[in-house]
This record gives sequence, structure tokens and C-alpha cells, in this order.
Amino acid sequence: MKTGFIGLGAMGLGMARNLAKAGHLAAVYNRTVEKAAALAAETGAEACGSIEQLAGNAEVIMICVSADQDVLDVVDAVCIGVKPGTVIVDMSTVSGETARIAAAKLGEKQAEFLDAPVSGGVEGARNGTLAMMVGGDAGVLERVRPVLTAMTARIEHMGGVSAGQACKAVNQIMCAGINQAVTEALAFAAAQQLPLDKVVDVIAGGAAGNWFLQHRGKTMTNNQYAPGFKLALHHKDLLIAERMAAQVGLTCPLTAATLADYAKLMAEGYGDEDISALYRLKQQ
Repeated sequence: MKTGFIGLGAMGLGMARNLAKAGHLAAVYNRTVEKAAALAAETGAEACGSIEQLAGNAEVIMICVSADQDVLDVVDAVCIGVKPGTVIVDMSTVSGETARIAAAKLGEKQAEFLDAPVSGGVEGARNGTLAMMVGGDAGVLERVRPVLTAMTARIEHMGGVSAGQACKAVNQIMCAGINQAVTEALAFAAAQQLPLDKVVDVIAGGAAGNWFLQHRGKTMTNNQYAPGFKLALHHKDLLIAERMAAQVGLTCPLTAATLADYAKLMAEGYGDEDISALYRLKQQ
């Protein structure tokens, strides 16, 4: 399917490359023009000078940007050029309210919308092993499933528009808890003067093993914090989750504690590091 991709950041670049390998990528757009030009030269896709141009020549439009207002700005531009029947798939992590607004705007243009945030980090984006949680019409999802399969290992339809974002909030809350546990435990191991590489290996193979420990344990204990998943972006996502929880009268103490820890690290200039930079605080 003739697919356009908007947003070639750390996640988007890997996903777009996998679309190109599967023969779906027709056009790309990025605010930093050089990124789009480089990927176009690499893949043969068209580097569009505007979102409107891309929207007018695609059957499927993929969006992967950072924040709620970014998504709405992109959708507004898409609405200028989009053709009826086009499917827009937003893989950004934003609020459910933003997803519903985007769907309404595109619906006025007879275009379809799916909120489809992903999990799996930069590695998953690069390797095509992301997990995708989708909100929107199930029939529309089936129409574009061949495109989405090129980037993912698992796709789950979660319900109507915004259900994908709600599920992603679950993921982000859980990631906060795992980050707290792993960084605290490894700081304890360091204080016990244990060989940290061996600690990571043996724990990863047991009941406490998890993806974060396996992929970030040895880097954090060597004070290496290249993202990965930027701490400031996780902070943004947890604020969304906290607001969603408040709307239904739920308190999330661990989320609140992680937000406070991240705020300290961001104030010290570590917002662009991987979320495993929480280990800096635990060591103190």
C-alpha cells in the first residue's frame, strides 16, 4: 500500500526503514529536511516538502511525533491535502482526548483514523519487533494490517478510538515501576560490592528477569545512558497517565514518585538520557 511517513525521530526512522523493506514506503516528511532527504536517498521514497503534499499522494499515512500539540498540528496539515478513504495511523504517545479530536477532524474529510502507539524501544523499531496497541474501527485495522505488520511483532485491537492510547498509558506506568525496581536493586547490588555484570546475567535468567534489566542493566551500571527511551519523554507520558487516572478518581503513587524523580534528573540536565538514568539517583 502506498504509505507516507511523518516523523523520522529515533523511533520513526527505524519503522520507516522497515516499511521500505516491505515495499510500502512511498513518501516521507520530517521537520528537519535533511533527515527526510537522507532516508529518501536510501530507500527511493519521495521526500515531501510539506505534509499537505504527502497527504495528497498516500493511501496510508503514518504519524510518529513527540507530543499532543504536534499530533494535532500534523493532523490539521493532513486535512488540507488528504483524500477520502485514506487511513491515518498515529503511533505517537498522546492523550486519549487528542486521539478523539484527531479522529473527528479527519472524519470531516472522510478519512479514517487509528491511534496505534507502540512499545519496544529503539531496538524494537529498528528490528520490526514492536508491540502495537490499536484504537479505532476493527475493519480499518484489517485494511492496513499488512503495512503495520512490517513494523511489528504483535498487533492488538483494544477497542474504539483512544483505547490504544489508554493501553499505552498502562505500559508507561508499568515501565515506571520496572525502572524503579531495577535501578534500586542494582544500586543495592553495587553497595554490596557484587560483580554487577554477573548480577545482571543471573537475575535476568530467573523469576525477576525482564526486558529492561536485560537491555539496560549493564549499560546503566557502567554509567552509560544513551537512549533508548528519553527520560523527558517518559516524564511527558506519565503526566498523561496521571491525568487520565485523576479523571476516574484513581491515585497512582508509584507514577507520582517516578515523576518527582524524573523532575530532579531533568533539572540536573539529564532529560535527554535514557530512562535508566534513574540509576544516578539510586546510587546517591
